[in-house]
Amino acid sequence: MFILTLFFGKIHKLCEKMVNSLNKNFYNTVLSQAFSPCGNLLVVGDIFGAIHIFLLKKILNSENNLSKEELTPKFCHTVKEDLQINSLLSTQTHLIVGCVGEVIGYTWRNLKANKFTQAWTIELPENKDGFNKTDVNCMILNEENGQLYAGCGDNNIYVFDLETRKLLKTLDKHKGYIHAISTINNELVSGGEDGLMNIWDLKTTKVVHKIEPSTDSKVARPNLGNWIGAVSANEDYILCGGGVRLSLWHYRFLSNFTVYPIDDQGIHVAEIYDDKILAGGRSRLFYHMNFVGDMITEIPTSSVTTYSAMHQDSPSKILTIAGSSPKIDICSNFMYRDQQLSLY
Repeated sequence: MFILTLFFGKIHKLCEKMVNSLNKNFYNTVLSQAFSPCGNLLVVGDIFGAIHIFLLKKILNSENNLSKEELTPKFCHTVKEDLQINSLLSTQTHLIVGCVGEVIGYTWRNLKANKFTQAWTIELPENKDGFNKTDVNCMILNEENGQLYAGCGDNNIYVFDLETRKLLKTLDKHKGYIHAISTINNELVSGGEDGLMNIWDLKTTKVVHKIEPSTDSKVARPNLGNWIGAVSANEDYILCGGGVRLSLWHYRFLSNFTVYPIDDQGIHVAEIYDDKILAGGRSRLFYHMNFVGDMITEIPTSSVTTYSAMHQDSPSKILTIAGSSPKIDICSNFMYRDQQLSLY
């Protein structure tokens, strides 16, 4: 009787594990993406602490129907179980993973060989309460000086030397957690939960300008909040969106230039790309527009909410859109969906 009970106990645990795995797959969400330097790998990070690696070469070059195996990840690795991967960043040698409480580096050489040995880690400073670890929500690398900027859930932006992994500076003028950062020349633009876009001088680490989009009645959406979910900047303009409407601002004059007439319930992705605007969020559409607000195309998405969009021009032009779904949309011409990848 004892042996029989033990046997059925093991079967129950196995079934429970299988059900949990199926539920995780079905209800998974992709929060972050990165391409390998060669452009042939796509890595995505999910809410359960795993990274998934897709082989793009055959997907993009195939003229035939692809099998399910070819449209699902080649490799998968749990970085930190049940701790979401909010940000990924690719360098020439490493994949950088923004976790909870730390930043982890993996070499691309190892990842291509299905080896997930950590090359290095950077521990984030502890919160003042000493208990909760902070999320790494966004990252940017300055390739000229090797400095890594990490926007975090403790309202701070940390600047690390990537070679020594030592903390150099802390940008701490936000009163809400950091959602997005963008750099242009010697300045950094940050957007936070506090509804502010801060423009930092990276030499002095001081805020030199502030924009509060919600003070503009054409941009404000009080029912959604003042938070800034995405920012992107070039030498002439700053693009932002979130609870506030997607809008374009003059960099020099800090005045509003365009408010985009799109139907969304919050923006999580916004980028100035090739003199065009890419944007997505809580909407079943991903938007491609020009600076003055004319719609180029609306791409239906697999996700109710888009949390991440990445693109590359070489070796193949591709736009990947992901969010609150285990599906990832592939657009080769930025106009419509060509393929759909899946985490399972």
